Amino acid sequence: MIDWLHGAVLGLIQGLTEFLPISSSAHLRVFSALLGWDDPGAAFTTVTQLGTEAAVPIYFRKDIAGIIRAWALSLFRPALRSDPDARTGWFVIISTLPIGILGKLFRDTTETHLRDLRIIGTTLIVFGLVLAFADRTRAVRHARPITDLTLPHGAGHGFAQALALIPGVSRSGGVLAPDAGSIK
Repeated sequence: MIDWLHGAVLGLIQGLTEFLPISSSAHLRVFSALLGWDDPGAAFTTVTQLGTEAAVPIYFRKDIAGIIRAWALSLFRPALRSDPDARTGWFVIISTLPIGILGKLFRDTTETHLRDLRIIGTTLIVFGLVLAFADRTRAVRHARPITDLTLPHGAGHGFAQALALIPGVSRSGGVLAPDAGSIK
């Protein structure tokens, strides 16, 4: 059971780390251990992420409304299917499927075994090296406009985000790493 102090401290850590390409889930687990607290658990971590994720639709509400509108209209008007907002709607749907499916299939593992500090430490180091490599090589890649993305790109981004089921892998970093410098 998490008391108010633990919840406030972990909520602050969550808020400070959520929008960085680092794993907020891993940091909640690591900081809890460093402070001598019990593992807050996957459910608590998910709830704290809901608070920070609520900021995204509020901030991007106009963009999201445009995407939903264009996507819905493109279902009935084939000429609109090439509209970037309609395509983005499909990309969001496609990229959400992997984490939903894999999260359901590996729920028990993500809530128990993957919260081991040795796994988290290793994952933080490995993923940090992946991000460092992506950052160093981004100048070599050729940028492509977001309108050139395809459904396989959306699925690839979805699988990259699904890696974040492992604490130590960042959802945003998972998407940035393979495409570093390739999207304008």
